[in-house]
Amino acid sequence: SNDLKGAMETLIEQKRQKLSTVEKLDEHMDFASQLIFAQNRGDLTAENVNQCVLEMMIAAPDTLSVTLFFMLILIAEHPTVEEEMMREIETVVGKQELQS
Repeated sequence: SNDLKGAMETLIEQKRQKLSTVEKLDEHMDFASQLIFAQNRGDLTAENVNQCVLEMMIAAPDTLSVTLFFMLILIAEHPTVEEEMMREIETVVGKQELQS
C-alpha cells in the first residue's frame, strides 16, 4: 500500500512538473491536471489529489470494461447509430488500416 501511494505521489509530481513547463496549457488539461490546479488554489489537499488519482488508476479498468460492454449492447440495439458511426470512422480514417 505504501509502495502504491509513493508511486502515485511520484506520478503526480511528474505531472505537476510537466504542467509548469508546457507552453500551451489547454493541450494538457486532463482530470489529473484539474486536480493539481485545485490543490494549488487550496480547494483540495495533496492527500485528496493522491486519493483521486489512485482511485482512477485502480477503478478505471473495471468501470471502463462495464461501460464499453453496455455501449456495445446499445450500438447493437440501434443499427442506424452503428451505421452513422461506421460512416464517421470511414470519413476520418479513409483507407488507412485501423490501429489501437
